[in-house]
Amino acid sequence: MTDATIQLDDTERTPCEVWTRVMGYHRPVSAFNTGKRAEHADRCYFNEQPKGAPQRREQLVAA
Repeated sequence: MTDATIQLDDTERTPCEVWTRVMGYHRPVSAFNTGKRAEHADRCYFNEQPKGAPQRREQLVAA
């Protein structure tokens, strides 16, 4: 195996449609009105860690 990086020109790329869950159902972001698009752009994303995750990780490393 080699660590070759794949390079794509913009002409080789395919547009991706982003969907998100709004008001209990999934919709494409491209179908949002101006206000909903602004709200989507302002969202904060985070990774929630289970309670005690750092302590559990330390226990597993020590074992």
